[in-house]
Amino acid sequence: MAAISFAGVDQKYITVSGETTALQGIEFAVQQGELIGLVGPSGCGKSTILSLIAGLLFPTQGEVRVNAEPVRGPSPEVGYMLQQDYLLPWRTIRDNILLGLEIQGKKTKDNTEQALRLLSEMGLKDTADKYPHQLSGGMRQRVALVRTLAANPKVILLDEPFSALDYQIKLQLEDLIQNTLKAKGLTGVLVTHDLGEAIAMCDRVIVMGKNPGTLKSTYIIPEEIRELSPFEAREHVEFHALFRDVWGDLQDED
Repeated sequence: MAAISFAGVDQKYITVSGETTALQGIEFAVQQGELIGLVGPSGCGKSTILSLIAGLLFPTQGEVRVNAEPVRGPSPEVGYMLQQDYLLPWRTIRDNILLGLEIQGKKTKDNTEQALRLLSEMGLKDTADKYPHQLSGGMRQRVALVRTLAANPKVILLDEPFSALDYQIKLQLEDLIQNTLKAKGLTGVLVTHDLGEAIAMCDRVIVMGKNPGTLKSTYIIPEEIRELSPFEAREHVEFHALFRDVWGDLQDED
């Protein structure tokens, strides 16, 4: 069963200058446990697709489904991780990771203990009583991941989650998130401008075109690359050939 599906989706915006078609004829499916990457030029509608999955927008035409159910609005089954961590500075790390559970009315003893176990698994056991300003950027992003996972979503949306981090921390978090999604059997959609990141982390990479946003090409990542960590994948000989193919696709689009 597809965890996410788009069927004939168009998305249009009405502004003072007229009507703009952001997405046109979007059709694809993401299988349960699969991580796909969306790449393409700025303004091609990558983040709009995430907003449609999250129920923050509704398609002008067509249908978006999550776990076979039409998306009618935000759902606890969908977690969203952004470029910025958006941790509340006046709350401790413990209170930040429990925020989603509080909003959903699910802050039980068991769920609280699970969230704290996740914090420990991320190597952040000793940060529970600290505040966001006391943590590095990489640590804060790990806290944001714990907050997302604590609500027990089945789908994780990742919108440029590493772009504000230095390269070493970025690689570490790529490995951490890929391993976490695989271990928990979660479905993911990654939006990124980093082609290497998309190829190293994902099972498939979809290249988008713009004006309007369309799905242009799909690249299935070879199993021998998918079996490696994102760090190791970058050293595989097939990685570089695939990178050149995707890069050429994007250059044609620009």
